[in-house]
Amino acid sequence: MYRYMYFILFKKLSESPHEEEGEHNNDYDHEAFLGREEAKTFDQLTPEESKERLAILVDKIDKNKDGEVTEEELREWIQYVQKRYITTDTDRMWKDHDIQGDTLTIMTNSPNFSYKDMINRDERRWKAADKNKDGKLDKTEFSDFLHPEEAEHMRDIVVQETMEDIDKDKDGYISLEEYIGDMWPNQDGEEPEWVKSEREQFNTYRDKNSDGKMDHEEVKDWIIPPDYDHTDAESKHLIYESDSNKDGKLSKEEIIEHYDTFVGSQATDFGEALTRHDEF
Repeated sequence: MYRYMYFILFKKLSESPHEEEGEHNNDYDHEAFLGREEAKTFDQLTPEESKERLAILVDKIDKNKDGEVTEEELREWIQYVQKRYITTDTDRMWKDHDIQGDTLTIMTNSPNFSYKDMINRDERRWKAADKNKDGKLDKTEFSDFLHPEEAEHMRDIVVQETMEDIDKDKDGYISLEEYIGDMWPNQDGEEPEWVKSEREQFNTYRDKNSDGKMDHEEVKDWIIPPDYDHTDAESKHLIYESDSNKDGKLSKEEIIEHYDTFVGSQATDFGEALTRHDEF
């Protein structure tokens, strides 16, 4: 188990935003479908090599071997990729630390922590992850510390950290200006249409009580909407983009035809997906 120590190790499942300047970001799809971090080799492949490897992967996703990938099979695959990343990342970080008696030693080659910055945030997250309140984290609790977005009891921590990042004047709220400034930090030139759309989103949907700012609960509804399943939405999106004959499922040919939707040139752990398919 790990004795308490200050460091920040929060990783999102995808480093890529789902939308970028109002447009759908394909890198999000690539990371959701393939995973990320481990292999970092896919961007070196030619389109032909990409299609060949994708064809192999499609056979793994098609669990009932009927030659079609259904929405449910795609959803299960995306969930598998997400869970595998969290497990792998937790294992890696767990091994990166050397426990000697009751002392936690941070390996010097680990780049994912800081002693100086965000001490209060780290302590708060640690205490929230420590479910049994024994002052140390077992491996499950450590996983919750690393990936609080995946643990129900850690959701308020995610909201609070998000607010602290965006709330520049530190009044405990996110104003419209702070909301837009986070998405469009440089604000050069004429305001793009997607920014105007975000202003409307803020005023119409985000700021539910119309007081000109978002409080904790409004931010929670924004970043962790209770009625929104990201995995379900992503599987529906991938089928919508690639289902040429509109039969509600994907053939291998349709997936290969739209290979750039699934793999593109984003560095991913595609090789890991192939070598570890027996776990699925």
